[in-house]
Amino acid sequence: MVKEIAAMLGRAGALIRGDFTLASGKKSDYYIDVKSVLTDPGLLEYLARKIAGTSSFDVVAGVAVGAVPIAVAVSLVSGKPFAIIRSSGKDHGKENMIIGDVEGKDVLLVEDVITSGGSVLFGIEQLRAGGAHADTVVTIVDRHAGGEAALRERGVSLIALTSVAEILEDSRI
Repeated sequence: MVKEIAAMLGRAGALIRGDFTLASGKKSDYYIDVKSVLTDPGLLEYLARKIAGTSSFDVVAGVAVGAVPIAVAVSLVSGKPFAIIRSSGKDHGKENMIIGDVEGKDVLLVEDVITSGGSVLFGIEQLRAGGAHADTVVTIVDRHAGGEAALRERGVSLIALTSVAEILEDSRI
């Protein structure tokens, strides 16, 4: 599955060469643009089915904005509800950081690409503060840049559908 997904992402144009600053602040000579390729409904559904089959959960969640389409797609293919974790607080309305019911539930957090793990660690903290049992993250691509170790330190396991190494290897064939 890892190689198949890497090849699929490569064919869809997820690998872009250039000079980039990642969300983690790190510099890279390539960017894995999963968000853009997920605008293809067939690819999004395929990846959502793979994610839904990785573990047992009551609710699937994603940190706004990037992981929300993934969470919604996993919700649709699994029949389980989804939740959205705001990336920052708001000072109007209900002021909730989480949209959706997560209290007392096993929540699967999803992400498109994980580098250092900053956004998913934020998501896990918000979910746990909201009373959820959140100990698993599924990412489409792991850049192998410290995210898995950072999650492990907080008792969270990471499941990656593929890795940046597989995507880079596939792009050289």
